[in-house]
Formats: sequence, C-alpha cells, structure tokens
Amino acid sequence: MNTKIWRSELFRHLDGIATAPVAYCLHKHDILSYLLEIKSTSLNELAHRYKSNEGYLNVALRVLASQGWLEYKLEEEDVYISINDKSEMAFTLAALFKDVVDLIQFSEQFHPRKFDIEPFKKLEEIFNKYYQSYNLTCDIKDPKGKIELQILKLIEGILVGPTIVILGMGGMFHQYFMQASFKAEEYHKDPESFSKILDFLTHLGWFAKSSDTYAFTEKGLFFAKRASAYGVTTSYIPTFRKLDELIFGNGAYFTQHQYGEKESHVDRAMNVWGSGGAHGAYFKKLDHLIRDIFNRPLSEQPKGILDMGCGNGAFLIHLFEVIEKETLRGQHLDTHPLVLVGVDYNQAAIAVTKKNIIQADIWAKIIWGDIGDPNQLEEDLISNYNIHLNDLLNVRTFLDHNRPWFEPSEKINHQTKSTGAFASKGRRLTNALVASNLKEHLLKWKPYLKKYGLLIIELHTISPNLTAQNLGNTAATAYDATHGFSDQYILEIDSFLEVIDEIGMYSHPNYFYKFPNSELATVSIQYLIHQ
Repeated sequence: MNTKIWRSELFRHLDGIATAPVAYCLHKHDILSYLLEIKSTSLNELAHRYKSNEGYLNVALRVLASQGWLEYKLEEEDVYISINDKSEMAFTLAALFKDVVDLIQFSEQFHPRKFDIEPFKKLEEIFNKYYQSYNLTCDIKDPKGKIELQILKLIEGILVGPTIVILGMGGMFHQYFMQASFKAEEYHKDPESFSKILDFLTHLGWFAKSSDTYAFTEKGLFFAKRASAYGVTTSYIPTFRKLDELIFGNGAYFTQHQYGEKESHVDRAMNVWGSGGAHGAYFKKLDHLIRDIFNRPLSEQPKGILDMGCGNGAFLIHLFEVIEKETLRGQHLDTHPLVLVGVDYNQAAIAVTKKNIIQADIWAKIIWGDIGDPNQLEEDLISNYNIHLNDLLNVRTFLDHNRPWFEPSEKINHQTKSTGAFASKGRRLTNALVASNLKEHLLKWKPYLKKYGLLIIELHTISPNLTAQNLGNTAATAYDATHGFSDQYILEIDSFLEVIDEIGMYSHPNYFYKFPNSELATVSIQYLIHQ
C-alpha cells in the first residue's frame, strides 16, 4: 500500500481548497503582479495601496507563504513580504485557478450537499482540462515543472474535496464498500452526468472501470474511509466564496451571529460531520486520564463532565463509555450517577448531539452556552439543575481558538513568538494582542477549574516557513486559511503553553500529547491544572 503517498495527496487537496481561491483573488486584484514588480514591501503599505482590510490581506499572504511562494517576516507592528525564486513561476500560473474558483461561486446557487445538473456541466469542462494537465508539462526534474505539478494538485483539491464530502455525507461509501462493483444509476438519478464524476475518480485511481461498472481500488478505499478528513475545510467554502468582500470590501461581512441564527460563513452540519470523523482518532489518547480520575475514591471524583462545544456529542459519548466500562465509578452509577452536560453555541450542533445521545441511550443535559461567558453558564447550571461548574470535569475539543473576540485590558508579560496571522472583522490583530486575549479568556475560566482542571484538545498553527518545507505532510495551510478568514485564533503549541504558564496553570506532563509528535504538530491534548 502507498498510504504515505496517498496521505500526502490528501493534505495537498486540503491545501488546494484554501489556496486556489486565495491566490486567484490576489491575482485578480493585481497584487501578485505588483509584488513581482517591487519585489518586497510591507503589509501596511500593501493594504494602503489596495485599500484592503489589513487583517484578511495578512491571512491571504501568509497562505501563499505557507505554499512556499513568498517570504513572510513578522514584526509586532508590521509584516514584511518579499518574493523568492518560486514567486514568478507560481504567480504567472495563478490565472489557472479561475475555473475552479468560478465553480465554487456558481455552486452557491445549488444545494450544498447534492449533485445538480448545471454544476455537472461545469465540472465536465474542468475535468477535460485536467485530463490534459492544463497543457502543463509538470516535469519534476525542472523547478517550473514542480510548481506546475503543485498547481495541478491544488486544482485537483477543489475538484476532489467537495465531491468526496458529498459522497461521504450521502452514504455512498458505506453503501458500496462491501460490494464488488456498482453502476452510476444505482446512486444518482442522472447516471450519465454522475458517471463523469466517477470517471474522474477512476482517472485518479480510486475506481477500476469495466464497461459501465465501477469497483473500488485499494487507493479508492483509502480515500473513501477518510472522506470526513475533507469535511472541515470544505465546510468553509462559503467563506472562500467571499474573499473579494472580506479582503477588499466589508471586512465585517460575516458578523457575529446571535443565538438561533444560521451561520453563513460555514456549513455547520458539514463541519460537525467532518470534525466528528477526524476527532475520533484523538479520543483514545485521553482514556487513561479519564480512568485515573474516575478510579479515585468516589468522594474525590467529579460529579460529572461538562463538554463545552459538544459538536456532535461523540466526545461526550466516548467519555461516558470509558467511565461506564473501565472505572470504579462505572460500577457505582446507581448510587453515584454521572452528570453529563453538553454545551454548544450552535443550534445545529445541539440538535445533532441530542439525536446522537438518544441513539447511544445515554442521559445527558444538552444546553446552549457561550465559551466566552463561563459566569453565565455557571448561573444557568445552578438555576436550572443545581449543578456547579466547579464540581464537573470540564472538557472541550477544538474550541478555545473559536472564542468571541474582545479587547484585552492588559498585555501579556512575555513577548510572544507566534507567527500567526489574526484578524477581527478585517482588522489586523497583533500576535501579542491575541495572546493577551487568550490569557484573559482563560482567566475567566480559572475559578471554575480549581477542583478538577480542564481537559482540552486544541488546534495550533506552525510557521509558514515550516509548512512550506513540508508540503504534503501537514494540513496547516488549510487550517490557517479557514480559521484566519473566520476570526479564529490558533497559536503555536509553545505560544499557547506560555500563556498557560502566565495565568498560573500548567499542562500536566503525564497527559500531554501532540499530533504529529514532531515540529509539525498542529494538535495538542492537554490536561490543565492549577500550579
């Protein structure tokens, strides 16, 4: 099996979903040609010249730097951009992204999780160009050829990502995994059009075709089983459609949504589906901590667990099953029942969690709450359930970086080394300001973590130089783009830990993990307790 090569393709596909619309947007507004002309400039000068929103322009430039096409140097008051030996080759090819960017714009008119006839036609046109490699040589012995192949893979990413997500969410892969073969008409009412997609995937080596019958290859099964890995990045296509507006127009286009409103920057149901599938791999790393806590004497255990940002409920369900089957507490649930509370800001996530909790035959309270307001959550728990937040083990997955922005009242005491690009409604946020904001955010929670601490799985960034040196080995470009354009704040692991130390807490070394376990780590598991 060529799993290492296929995994690299997957990462490059995710790069494409993010990079293609960013590069084409800057190409269309002549920023790329201007950079080639002047060779180096500052973010401030560039934003002023093009009357753009500095925060989102910064995110966009950092995305290109992560692909190796720019040099990106961050100083606290400004960012400095310069071209390199790959810039001209990459920027002159940016116009090739037009077809796939137009496709995601056009697809906005149709159901986000169904194949419709008109997008089929546009897809077929792009497929035909792709089969001809857009007339590129892609000779990997030549530096230009390597860039051409990179561009082609990025284009492939936008073609593959939404396709595999639709198929995955629609149940096709589950339906046909065990079958030796199938035909297009078994899945879609327009088999002639749908077969064009299957033929494209056959061209990629995912299916073997005989006459009008398709069968999964080993490579196809690899990707089909990982369809959810595309879900989160693809769910942000609504944001990528609006890059012109975000960078050069109304930076507050996606305003903070109020309770009950539908989000317009992300397909939340798709996001929950994708994150649920991707996050499962991390859950088992937490099991020994959960066993340690719930094997303590019953009088020393938390009354239960509160999952802030419960998503689809998978984490809460997993934790309950570990406690029930593998701990002392699980043997005494009749006399010492486990209080389970799932909290989320989004109504779609609440609905999915309730459904999944019922299907798992677990009793839990699923309520609305805001991660930025633990005081209100405490009041709600006391008044409605006579439960104190401090009596629960607080857990959350991939949430703290998605906190609502507020202006910190004080600066952090250390100089952050973060290389991230951060924005709020178009305004550029300095890295020190983001670290200060995280400090004050966590200080709000600190009083409620005295007894049992905070168990978190968190997302992080890495430097754009490191990303560029490891294309195909990390999804950092996609993470930085989706989170940067939607006002989320992912810090490097070391920068995150510096803030933790400053608030008087620490990450317990016995329960610390990072993924991958290298300098490319973009995910951490941490158990934060008082010093």
